Amino acid sequence: MEENGKREEAGETQEKMLTLEKFEEASEIVRKVTQETKLIYSDFYSAHTGNRVYLKPENMQFTGAYKLRGAYYKLSTLAKEEREKGLITASAGNHAQGVAYAAKCYGAKAVIVMPTTTPLIKVNRTKNYGAEVVLYGDVYDEACAKAYELASEHGYTFIHPFDDPTVATGQGTIAMEIFKELPLVDYILVPVGGGGLATGVSTLAKLLNPKIKVVGVEPEGASCLKASIDAGKVVTLDKVSTIADGTAVKTPGAQIFPYLCENLDGIITVPDEELVVAFLDMLENHKMVVENSGLLTVAALKHLEVKNKKVVAILSGGNMDVITVSSVVQQGLILRDRIFTVSVLLPDKPGELSRVAKVIAKENGNVIKLEHNQFVSINRSAAVELRITLEAFGTEHKHQIINALERNGYKPRPVRANI
Repeated sequence: MEENGKREEAGETQEKMLTLEKFEEASEIVRKVTQETKLIYSDFYSAHTGNRVYLKPENMQFTGAYKLRGAYYKLSTLAKEEREKGLITASAGNHAQGVAYAAKCYGAKAVIVMPTTTPLIKVNRTKNYGAEVVLYGDVYDEACAKAYELASEHGYTFIHPFDDPTVATGQGTIAMEIFKELPLVDYILVPVGGGGLATGVSTLAKLLNPKIKVVGVEPEGASCLKASIDAGKVVTLDKVSTIADGTAVKTPGAQIFPYLCENLDGIITVPDEELVVAFLDMLENHKMVVENSGLLTVAALKHLEVKNKKVVAILSGGNMDVITVSSVVQQGLILRDRIFTVSVLLPDKPGELSRVAKVIAKENGNVIKLEHNQFVSINRSAAVELRITLEAFGTEHKHQIINALERNGYKPRPVRANI
């Protein structure tokens, strides 16, 4: 009986939320704490996809992500007594900052449980907003279980990061802004972790214009929504593995799942390698730092099998620590063949290194690292190994350098780049 009562209560809450009236209300309320993130037309992605591509830069929000919308709207609907109990949530970082900032605005205590794998920048920023941070578990789901435990122990009010129709209503205000700027939008691509953002955006988009197509994008290593839709019910993945930490979720929201099934027009999954390349493209062409989860929609553009459509890619966040940025940039350069390593064998005698260097210089290759191994063969005079890490303009230039080495009697063997 108790479970039935909870389901009926949840159903009533869902019925009250996710309506056009509530979306309009939420849009007015979140303006108090959000920055204007006008659409950016992308010449680069438009040229590469054959569509008119616009970016919705939620990475430029004050907290670095869209999550403040849902958190602040949720808190605005709570009774004063609920806020005074103290607030608690679980998050991989962006919702944490949203709740922490919203709690600060209302003068409420906030406790945030974050996975131990959360980037340092997200942990520190959450603390800077005055929240108490508890690091627990390897993924969001484990942190969430701990947050429920603490909520029960201390009587805190739990603010779910996605499985809450009120939070989803706040997130959906993004669709209102997109529609006002681009009324004839054809497609909206939205990142999916637990599904809160996708629920709000897709539901409101269909209310405004049923012809708008909304496509969710998940990392291949954490595609819990796709698995659930395929199964026709909410399922939990055995494990998740992705560099998109903000969307590393094992189970989509049960309360919002019906809305996702009804309003999403498809799911695209993206491998981590494509996120790495997308980061480099975004940095070079739009001068913006977008976190891996926020890049899901950008990486998905080439998988969208349409042409001559107005497409909006939501960039959900931009909170990355410097070490992660450095790592992703390096991997992006390697994947784009702008940095590569080859191994050549040469006699161990004076002048050989200079000879190799001249061949590379003639082809405008830039040597950034050399590793000389004299012990690759018993007969050093016959052969030593030279591993050369080079900078090139891209794949064509890389092959040009390799071909030049071959013409000069070397037999270059590609090896994993190590920089």
